[in-house]
Amino acid sequence: MAAPGGVLDEASIESGQALSKSISEDFKRPQFGTRFLTDPRQVFQHNAWDNVEWTEEQEAAAKKKVQEHSQPLPTEKQEEYDCRANEYWNDFYTIHENRFFKDRHWLFTEFPELAPQCQLNHDTSPEDSGIGDGCQGDLDQGQSREGTPQLPTDVDFPGCTATYRILEVGCGVGNTVFPILKTNNDPGLFVYCCDFSSTAVDLVKTNSEYDPGRCFAFVHDLSDDAAVNPVPDESLDVIVLIFVLSALHPDRMQASISRLARLLKPGGVLLLRDYGRYDMAQLRFKKGRCLSDNFYVRGDGTRVYFFTQDELHEIFNLAGLEKVQNLVDRRLQVNRGKQLTMYRVWIQCKYRKAPTEPPETEDEASGAKKT
Repeated sequence: MAAPGGVLDEASIESGQALSKSISEDFKRPQFGTRFLTDPRQVFQHNAWDNVEWTEEQEAAAKKKVQEHSQPLPTEKQEEYDCRANEYWNDFYTIHENRFFKDRHWLFTEFPELAPQCQLNHDTSPEDSGIGDGCQGDLDQGQSREGTPQLPTDVDFPGCTATYRILEVGCGVGNTVFPILKTNNDPGLFVYCCDFSSTAVDLVKTNSEYDPGRCFAFVHDLSDDAAVNPVPDESLDVIVLIFVLSALHPDRMQASISRLARLLKPGGVLLLRDYGRYDMAQLRFKKGRCLSDNFYVRGDGTRVYFFTQDELHEIFNLAGLEKVQNLVDRRLQVNRGKQLTMYRVWIQCKYRKAPTEPPETEDEASGAKKT
């Protein structure tokens, strides 16, 4: 369930950026934050510029535009969009099938936890909100698995024998899942993917690249507290949410993230990329589309929220997760053919479940008593 309104721009941007044509080449692509526009006259020389600073006037104009279009729709209309959310997402995937999004190979650069021979660095400082250096400095998968609490051997669920488990929530038609399966050849890997839309999940399962031996796709409503997950608590190494949390009603976000946090192993991470406040997609909404503050409905009935860093930090912190990364990707996207500029604001987060302290040995305990 990836939000389509601004993601139509996101999809076209992904195809227009200097993304590599092969996965091997994509690993060479630097993480964002490395291409800066120092001379405005050169703006159309590249498809995108990183960390573009907004002027005070530009930010004030964005705030004003949002306020002008912030009159919420009547309660009965809001309830209608809420009750029919599943219908709207099924309609979306019925119409677009697998033609709407591009495979997100850039994820391996921004989130090396998904790539082969990369693993969570349990020694990463929770206060480190910067950008990592790919695989460099990360623990090898085999190393980090040592000492990780293992599930009881009598627990039976899809992928129960795997040693590294990834769940993507809101998988859509598999534009994150299939690049992971094609790229990460770790024999211990198992990938779970779920979506609110049964139509989307059917498209994943009928894809020729779907391998039931390495992947399990299922329908799941992230916001339903009664929905049952096919995996037990503390069984996942990584949970991925790409433009997904923003599709939920704001009142249900906290409980949804708290439930996901329980599925993570100690030391496991939750990876998120989503819409930031005053992104171009938010500024394009006209009057009559606002549901509540910074929450909108698109023309196809699907909904989207625009976050601040502090909002996301509070959600993850209340779920018991520690900050590894929480940053704004403020980008200037360029359509060189039409000579247009588009200001995008995305937020990228990594939050970790605290590792379990190793049990104290008898020697350590006796030594402590002696001192």
